[in-house]
Amino acid sequence: MTSPKVVLLDRDGVINRDRPGSVLSAADFELIPGSLAALIALTRAGWHVAIVTNQACIGRGAVAATVVDGIHAELAAKVVTGGGHPLHFFVSSSADPADPDRKPNPGLIQRAHAALAFERATTWLVGDDQRDVLAARAGGVRPALVLTGKGPAAHAALPDVPVFADLQTFATALIEGSLL
Repeated sequence: MTSPKVVLLDRDGVINRDRPGSVLSAADFELIPGSLAALIALTRAGWHVAIVTNQACIGRGAVAATVVDGIHAELAAKVVTGGGHPLHFFVSSSADPADPDRKPNPGLIQRAHAALAFERATTWLVGDDQRDVLAARAGGVRPALVLTGKGPAAHAALPDVPVFADLQTFATALIEGSLL
């Protein structure tokens, strides 16, 4: 049996604008231009898209998990309405840096792998932060950075990691096969 094609994505700074503080409501969730089109294109091209995101705002009590779930459901509905396929979400609600699910630890990648049974060596994790790269490496997947969000600082610290202007640029390269 062939492993599914999976791409793992950080959320804040990759799909939506990274905000000072946290996204605490649907009104705070502002898509980065091109990110919705990228999600639709990836899923239409046969990629399973799994969002792996730290949401410590839940663990700190700043927002209820149901609000974050609602934001994710709204994003997923936009993808499906646009002709794409459902997304998968793996969320760490912990504010404890030692929590195995909180990036840079690999727990979210391990959870996604258990659910989706992908080949780690050919799976990308796209992020905008050093902790995304560290999580990718610890989880045995391929890291990539986008220059949205914290991407420029992360790329300066990790110049050996492939870098893309944004999620849409990455998605185009992946779909066209130039990253395989």
